Amino acid sequence: MCGGAGTRFWPFSRESRPKQFIDFFGTGQTLLQLTAERVKAIVPEENIILLTNEAYAGMVREQLPSISQEHILLEPARRDTGPAILWAARHIAARHPDASFVTLPSDHVILKEARFHEVLRRGFEFVETDDRLLAIGVTPTTPNTAYSYIQKNDSFRGNPDISGIKTIAEKPGREMAEIFLKSGEFLWNAGIYMWKAKSVIKAFERHAPDISSVFEAEDSVFAGDSEMKFIADVFPKAGSLSVDYAVMEKADNAYVLESDIGWSDLSTWNALHELSPKNREGNVTQNCRSLLYDCRNCIVAAEGNKVVVADGLEDYIIADAGNALLICPIEAEQRIRNIVNDVRDRFGYDYI
Repeated sequence: MCGGAGTRFWPFSRESRPKQFIDFFGTGQTLLQLTAERVKAIVPEENIILLTNEAYAGMVREQLPSISQEHILLEPARRDTGPAILWAARHIAARHPDASFVTLPSDHVILKEARFHEVLRRGFEFVETDDRLLAIGVTPTTPNTAYSYIQKNDSFRGNPDISGIKTIAEKPGREMAEIFLKSGEFLWNAGIYMWKAKSVIKAFERHAPDISSVFEAEDSVFAGDSEMKFIADVFPKAGSLSVDYAVMEKADNAYVLESDIGWSDLSTWNALHELSPKNREGNVTQNCRSLLYDCRNCIVAAEGNKVVVADGLEDYIIADAGNALLICPIEAEQRIRNIVNDVRDRFGYDYI
């Protein structure tokens, strides 16, 4: 899935070039390219499908030119993960009725790749055995308020790391996140799901009929030349709903596999700060020159040849890209999405 706007990484992530298409770590590969490389150890390249907004078709083709055109599914509108995943399931099932697949966000970081591959192998074995929906959960280490959480239910047949799903909680406040962490019942929701295509379709029919009905058509529609025309007509009519709320927290055959894969969804500047090498004052400089006087735990990023000079800042974001400069306390980064809306309303779309 590579169609998100990545608003919270503004001003680097823009409507015209979201974060999944950016090389944040100076490795020569964007987050999208790293995701594709990571999964190739398990899924052959000819089986990789890219689901993105039609506005990003050119960047997807440019960054992953070896993926065939018929494996790039272009969403005509943004409708969250529910409709996107159901379309992918219909597309896959029409070609391979017994196929299983893993759904991966394209903008996450996974540091323990060998362990990640083990998790995928085990996950495929689990969902292919029966009619099961599987989320990958991550053992939490901090009361992070930028992540959603999955509450575990009873363990599955004595497997301590596989449990039923009791509930899913979106981005809690600090106090609630601390309660989640102390309880030992909650995992970070990695946004990675594994299932058989026909299991996904069945789950939407049962738990989200309003969305399922939008995609009702013969398999031949999803397997033929008329698929994109059909999607252009019906996709905008689907309600905007995440797969968590549409299916995962309702289904009695939904499970979560607890893992330790060195995961971060890289959703915020603070997440990038945590993952990046720091100097002895805890400062991070991303691909630019900086002079930081009496500054601690700051992250500085700037495009081009610019030199950034700051004095007396602690726990701040300084991000300069294109025609916009952001200076913001790290603790206030959850407001960046609202800031972007304010910039758009006051100064226009050229700045977002």
